[in-house]
Amino acid sequence: MHSDAFDPDCRRCPRLARHLAQVRRDYPDYHARPVAPFGARDPALLIVGLAPGMHGANATGRPFTGDYAGILLYETLYAFGYSNRAESKAQDDGLKLKHCRITNAVKCLPPENKPTGEEVTTCNAFLTRELAGLKRGSVVLALGGIAHRAVLKGLGLKLGAHPFGHGNRHDLSGDRVLIDSYHCSRYNTQTRRLTERMFQDVFRKINNIINR
Repeated sequence: MHSDAFDPDCRRCPRLARHLAQVRRDYPDYHARPVAPFGARDPALLIVGLAPGMHGANATGRPFTGDYAGILLYETLYAFGYSNRAESKAQDDGLKLKHCRITNAVKCLPPENKPTGEEVTTCNAFLTRELAGLKRGSVVLALGGIAHRAVLKGLGLKLGAHPFGHGNRHDLSGDRVLIDSYHCSRYNTQTRRLTERMFQDVFRKINNIINR
């Protein structure tokens, strides 16, 4: 992966920069800055989420750490051998990812967890560099429609040719594959739109591709 795929001092989106400045004032102990990707530098699996959560990654500084959305994700990563722990609490909890890296389509906390289209586009430069660094035969897992569209944009692909759908597979150049999943948010899991079994089925599909 490219070492310049993340800028911890990025302020390219004025609305997000103002929002984070206010969050730092309200929660001085929070990370409240752009959240860096986490995991292996040369992954077989790159997981792309939406954006940091207010009391999760925005607080802890690590993707999907400290919030509800990370519960199912890290339990599943552990079950399928991508993590040494089933729970992600803080940056110093000893958790390590194996052959896996987690990033977000938008690296900064957006108000009400809703980035604008312009903000997704602005931040896409970082995701584009992350995608460009993936090795042949790797898999990208997009968690939700916004992440799916951000991946396609980063690869210069048209949405119409690659529609989002839970469990959908999209073959990419370089013998790489994009797999879609509903986001592991509290809403999706509590409404049973995404169940543990559904999420595990996605990872079985991923492992079949990586281990072929």
